[in-house]
Amino acid sequence: MIQQLQETTAFIRNLYPHIPQAGIVLGSGLGNFAREMKVEKEIPYSDIPHFPVSTVEGHSGKLIFGELSGKKVVAMAGRFHFYEGYTPGQVTYPIRVMKFLGIQHLLVSNAAGGVNPGFRVGDLMLITDHISLAIVNPLLGKNHSELGPRFPDMSEPYSKDLQKKVKAIAASLQVTLREGVYFGVTGPTFETRAEYKMIHALGGDAVGMSTVQEVIIAIHMGLPVVAISIITDLGIREEDNVITHQEVLEAAAAAEPKLSAIFKQLVAEL
Repeated sequence: MIQQLQETTAFIRNLYPHIPQAGIVLGSGLGNFAREMKVEKEIPYSDIPHFPVSTVEGHSGKLIFGELSGKKVVAMAGRFHFYEGYTPGQVTYPIRVMKFLGIQHLLVSNAAGGVNPGFRVGDLMLITDHISLAIVNPLLGKNHSELGPRFPDMSEPYSKDLQKKVKAIAASLQVTLREGVYFGVTGPTFETRAEYKMIHALGGDAVGMSTVQEVIIAIHMGLPVVAISIITDLGIREEDNVITHQEVLEAAAAAEPKLSAIFKQLVAEL
């Protein structure tokens, strides 16, 4: 793995020599965020050694380098998911690469199902913690001590300092920001009614098929993380409970400007 990371990093640095200060992971329907950036280089995943290729609608599949709020950043336009058939190591490989490229902070976004009955479609939820019991831990197997410890502490997976900044920014922008616990699942099926009720009973406020494995790897490498979910559908509702991926994409796109404004100002303050 170390050799692969070095080869990937060398390839990217040959095309883009600048050191990004922050890495940004764009979730389903959030690909337009790149419009906020002064783009300097785009590299398709298919061109990058050892990178998987995104297969999900709403994920364009490229690394975007450039400036945002005067800072060098790298954005993942499209992430990888365990349900696509990738191993947890492949899903999280880009996080390790971004750390090798020099990022000091990781900003993560995702589309999530609302479990908290007080949530509405289009809400933004600042992730304060997560529950990872239903995903496959990406640190299973041999530990590479050069990357991080065998037993990483997960008592603060989401930086309290970054959360404080995001809450202040949201207030200044007059954007309503929910807070809650993200419950990670493998997908690709949306949850049953009983599963939504169980997730709520266990303390989850939102549920999704990404993010958790990425955050575990970031913490393993000592990388501060902040994450925001766009609530794109509601799991606990009495009427028709059918959810489609198109519905998720449309709700994410509608809420994207609010999330983009927060991330843009956050990068300025890093």
